[in-house]
Amino acid sequence: MNHRLDITKKNILHYRYARFGYKNGKNGSFILPKQSLYKDDLKLNWGQTMNARLQELETEAILLIRETYAAFKTPVVLYSVGKDSSVLIHLVSKAFYPMKPPMPLLHIDTGFKFPEMIEFRDRRAAELGFDLVVRRNEAAIAAGTNPHDHGIGSCCGALKTEALLSALEEGGYDVALGGARRDEEASRAKERFFSHRDSFGGWEPRQQRPEPWFHFNTLLDDGESMRAFPLSNWTEQDIWDYIQAESIELVDLYFARPRPVKRQGEQLIPVINADEASEDVSIRYRTLGCYHCTAAQASSADTLEAIITETAQAQLSERSSRLIDHGVSSMEDKKREGYF
Repeated sequence: MNHRLDITKKNILHYRYARFGYKNGKNGSFILPKQSLYKDDLKLNWGQTMNARLQELETEAILLIRETYAAFKTPVVLYSVGKDSSVLIHLVSKAFYPMKPPMPLLHIDTGFKFPEMIEFRDRRAAELGFDLVVRRNEAAIAAGTNPHDHGIGSCCGALKTEALLSALEEGGYDVALGGARRDEEASRAKERFFSHRDSFGGWEPRQQRPEPWFHFNTLLDDGESMRAFPLSNWTEQDIWDYIQAESIELVDLYFARPRPVKRQGEQLIPVINADEASEDVSIRYRTLGCYHCTAAQASSADTLEAIITETAQAQLSERSSRLIDHGVSSMEDKKREGYF
């Protein structure tokens, strides 16, 4: 039988106990499951081979996930279908097991996602028991917004940033959890675990709040919101090691397969339209986004073991293949405008 501790939303114990307990959505009580329950779930495939570093990172991430759920009224989890957000939703599921995940997934669909990502998104959300919310900027899509005619910055602003801000406002979400890591890119290295956003969704790195000894200021004025990053201290290598240890399923695009591409300078750009000239190359993706703006890398790494070895030998950041990070509109500029 599960142990229960009855506490209300207004009680300060709710805030602290959320780090270690599981909230019952019906009456505000918390359920403490026995550790043995972690071993038998068919969908989460609990791993048995984590080293001490992964155990520490997992504990930290689960603490932050539960802290987020306790401190905010309407949390949501952003799900890009990439490897980092796949780890994040696994951790959310684990943080509240055996309950159904109490936070919905939000996916921003630009209309330019790989078809494999959309199929995987729907199936994986259903398997793990998440409510899935999909939002698009239909007006911009109907107007034919694309990076070739409008530029990467304008396209990303309309299809990603505007769609995200509208979805957060429409859903009344006061915090959004994401899988960003500090080692990915310079502006993300400036982020705290809890990233304050103003009433317009904008980010000001010089006004982020201190977080001494895991004490967080999560208070918000009307219209303000937070972004939460439980994977901040993880590296790309940690992500892959954890995926292997926990047997986390990923979309197949991460594994090397012969796929049609075109060469654009030194970049290998995916070809989606069968009528477009292309060549088949054994490629995989280190990071996933819109197919117009995501370059592949030539690779023969078709297993997790091979990918882990390849990642350990990499000399460039995984985001070096993301075209949206380059040019006149930097990642920091996009984040100031509300991009995740």
